[in-house]
Amino acid sequence: MADFGTIVTAMITPFQVDGSINYDVVAKLADHLVNNGTDTIVVCGTTGESPTLSWEEEYQLFVEVLQTVSGKAKVIAGCGSNYTKEAIAATQKAAKIGVHGSLQVVPYYNKPPQAGLYKHFQAIAASCPDLPMMLYNVPGRTGQNLLPETVVQLAEIDNIVAIKEASGNLDQVSEIRRLTPKEFQIYAGDDSLTLPMLAIGSEGVVSVASHLVGNKLQEMIRAFRLGKMQIATDIHLELFPLFKALFLTTNPIPVKEALKLQGWEVGSIRPPLCEADTDVLNKLESVMQKLNLI
Repeated sequence: MADFGTIVTAMITPFQVDGSINYDVVAKLADHLVNNGTDTIVVCGTTGESPTLSWEEEYQLFVEVLQTVSGKAKVIAGCGSNYTKEAIAATQKAAKIGVHGSLQVVPYYNKPPQAGLYKHFQAIAASCPDLPMMLYNVPGRTGQNLLPETVVQLAEIDNIVAIKEASGNLDQVSEIRRLTPKEFQIYAGDDSLTLPMLAIGSEGVVSVASHLVGNKLQEMIRAFRLGKMQIATDIHLELFPLFKALFLTTNPIPVKEALKLQGWEVGSIRPPLCEADTDVLNKLESVMQKLNLI
């Protein structure tokens, strides 16, 4: 059973001024993350702007991050697609370079029924039986919800070991936890639900905020595990305004702006996403100042 730790950072993709990937900053940021609370990095997830990356760019990002964090952290490759054959090809290619797992999003736009979702993930798992897989349920983006009963069936497959649950539905998370083996890892897909989901049996979080407060998130989870609930709650409430500020507009627009406020040269956003407006920037800057992040 794979262990991806408690803080899994969904890493942004830094760009040059011309919109190409800035691989120098990719390496610097990956190194910074693993030295500041990140156990595993997800490369080319939603936060990494995967919809606007080519497969060639994604593969190069896998290589770069894997080389940078080798021996210090694990790397999960975002290889999902709404076309099963394409997801299989991308996953097999990533597996050959030694990534530690793949992230497989619920197929988007075409809205397959639950039987189709099961067959999709089953086929990908069978194509790379030695590579651990994390399912990714985010119905707000994909238009389809991966239901608990389907997750339970998928959890019976040896190399499907975890789920990033971003439905925002704690009852659904409870049902998944109730019906899956304890070894099957559940990760919050929203920073603001990390602490509530720990209380119903999750492992940790696939985080955006960990770009900025990874060590603090680790401190919160440690406090929870040690039974120091007041400390864990205090940290959650302290960071809550940041969790919300990072989603004032579509992710990853705010987190890229936050990193720029800290001096990171991460570039802009690939269209059709666009720059944050002044109101978002002002609110984000205010929250970061109060947390002494800038």
